[in-house]
Amino acid sequence: MTKYIIIVALGAISYGTLTSFAKIAYGQGYTAGEITFVQAAIGAIILWSVVLFKSVKNRSLKLVGNWKLILAGTSMGFSAFSFYLSVKYIPVSLAIVLLMQVSWISNLAEWLVFKKRLSKLQIIASVIIVFGTVLAGNLLNVNNLNFSVTGILLALSSAFLYTIYVLFMSKLGNETPMFEKSALMTTGSAMMILLINFQSITTSAHLDIGLLKWGIFLAFFGTVIPPICFTIGMPKIGAGLSSILLTLELPAVVFCAHIILGEHITFLQIIGIAIMIGSIIWLNLVKAKKENKTVELIP
Repeated sequence: MTKYIIIVALGAISYGTLTSFAKIAYGQGYTAGEITFVQAAIGAIILWSVVLFKSVKNRSLKLVGNWKLILAGTSMGFSAFSFYLSVKYIPVSLAIVLLMQVSWISNLAEWLVFKKRLSKLQIIASVIIVFGTVLAGNLLNVNNLNFSVTGILLALSSAFLYTIYVLFMSKLGNETPMFEKSALMTTGSAMMILLINFQSITTSAHLDIGLLKWGIFLAFFGTVIPPICFTIGMPKIGAGLSSILLTLELPAVVFCAHIILGEHITFLQIIGIAIMIGSIIWLNLVKAKKENKTVELIP
């Protein structure tokens, strides 16, 4: 059990390392569109290679289902592009805190789209998460009120788009093998990013070996390692514990931003991050407990 917990945790932490390095790439002249497209494109190539290696393509495929997953993947691409673009305007630590609002936005979306009633626990946890966001984002500091509105809106847009991606992930292609599903959605992601940035990418003077290196690095740690870790570990430890371990992405991003980019993190921000993580863990623990009770009641 411990081995699989570590594997899932490594997948979450791997996600957390990406943004700081993407911001370094911006300093070298590359754009958010170039970075996200190359990452998604190389990630799709690697994942399709794994799919072919595992001979998944030899099974009977439903073309409609494939196209649905590709279209669903466009939300992932839009979300990634919005998030990577946001860190050009605001600190990485604030951007990830705003992205983590997906934890309560997803509950709201399920209520609006699937008419799934919100529990008192979900409402309370959402309020606590928002409070933690104010602290974690250092929004009480009047000196920080000059944060870019554009950056904040982009990060929040990324959270909404990521919520759509999560809903698609939970409802579509559940019969499709994990690597094939990831490959299809990553392909859709690359297509959407290319569509949004078609003119700038096709006329870019930055399509060089340096961009390729960044793409391989970001694809490896953001598109390849996490799915492999989650595929290996999640079935062994269950959805409840997996959801809790995924919150490690938040401190990983903040820690990397502090170490790699030199972003200043206050004690109040650490408290806010702890409140957010604690609320998310609490929400998932109660949810997992209820699901276990439901399973026990089924004859």
